[in-house]
Amino acid sequence: MAGRHRLLLENAQQLVLVCSRGEEYLLREGCASLALLRDASLVVGLDGCIKAVGQADIIHNQFSGATFERIIDCSGKCVLPGLVDAHTHTVWAGDRVHEFAMKLAGASYMEIHQAGGGIHFTVEHTRKATEEELFNTFKQRLERMRRAGSTLIECKSGYGLNLETELKMLRVVERAKKSMDIGISSTYCGAHSVPKGKTTAEATDDIINNHLPKLKELKLSGEIHVNNIDVFCEKGVFDLESTRRILQAGKDIGLQINFHGDELHPMKSAELGAELGARAISHLEEVSDEGIMAMARAKCAAVLLPTTAYMLRLKQPQARKMLEEGVIVALGSDFNPNAYCFSMPMVMHLACVNMRMSMNEALAAATINAAYALGKSDTHGSIETGKQGDLVIINSSRWEHLIYQFGGHEALIDYVIVKGKVIYQNERSGTMSSY
Repeated sequence: MAGRHRLLLENAQQLVLVCSRGEEYLLREGCASLALLRDASLVVGLDGCIKAVGQADIIHNQFSGATFERIIDCSGKCVLPGLVDAHTHTVWAGDRVHEFAMKLAGASYMEIHQAGGGIHFTVEHTRKATEEELFNTFKQRLERMRRAGSTLIECKSGYGLNLETELKMLRVVERAKKSMDIGISSTYCGAHSVPKGKTTAEATDDIINNHLPKLKELKLSGEIHVNNIDVFCEKGVFDLESTRRILQAGKDIGLQINFHGDELHPMKSAELGAELGARAISHLEEVSDEGIMAMARAKCAAVLLPTTAYMLRLKQPQARKMLEEGVIVALGSDFNPNAYCFSMPMVMHLACVNMRMSMNEALAAATINAAYALGKSDTHGSIETGKQGDLVIINSSRWEHLIYQFGGHEALIDYVIVKGKVIYQNERSGTMSSY
């Protein structure tokens, strides 16, 4: 196939497709044997989409007359889809390293929260920060996530709790969408906590009557495009009825429902999400059996966050039960001042060790299923013709090393690629070749 193309990856020892038949997601049975090719090559076109995937000799013959902007010899290496981080809080000012010591001494999340720490500490610092300051730290965090293999990331607001600061955060996310080589799904999370001086009812009314109409206006004008609506449905924060009202109002202006539920207390959030047609619910440490079954029926993804359960010493989400009941299980880093982790390879490792997921299940949860949770599995999450050319190349003959090597991704990942463009290359990595 003559013509000019952006990228050729040739001779990969393993090319992990994850999916090969256009699946929107993988359930437990589908994870048993992930689609994988050996001694394989792939081509990404000038439009950033995958043009061909197959055995190396077949691709070589098919594209014998073609030219490429870049060719990478993947002999002895593995190629995987770019990782998808389905839950992050990446825009904020004011770290909470001092609270880590409090947690280690036995203080609970809600005790710190009620003492004026937690979210409210970050809110205070985020309100004071300029948009430029927030953008610069956000950009640095995204770059660290990319180096760890993430090429599509969900990014929330939620440390403003007033309209002015929430919009400032969302403008920062919008700037990154336009200026950085990374996929971003943006989430309005103005109901992350009840602002000081307001009741839950007052905060709920403010969001529905002021915040969401403004977001709709800014979307129509093309200034800010938000993808998802989020609420922290929790005892002492937003109760079930307030959560219902906010999520429905967000859905009414075209936002996907993707919210925090059943984390610290059983709230029947899963049942509510299934009823409202939520795309995804995160946390779910305290989900009920009925909630699990409701999510399975509704094809509502469970975004599990191993770092949160680990750092807050919560009980682990019931990943095995969810998988056995037919829930679509996805993973996220939950990067935030309370759970400071950039690395989806470490998240996958924790999911395997602490939540008893298999490595296949963890990889599917961090690729195709995480993409599904963001409504993007038609373009992301697997290596298939027509999908976006987001890829990770690791210096190993078996892909499982990406999970097995706990904290080892910095030496293991050779290249991270977005839309066929190399956006990170390890200093010691590879040579280029040509036909």
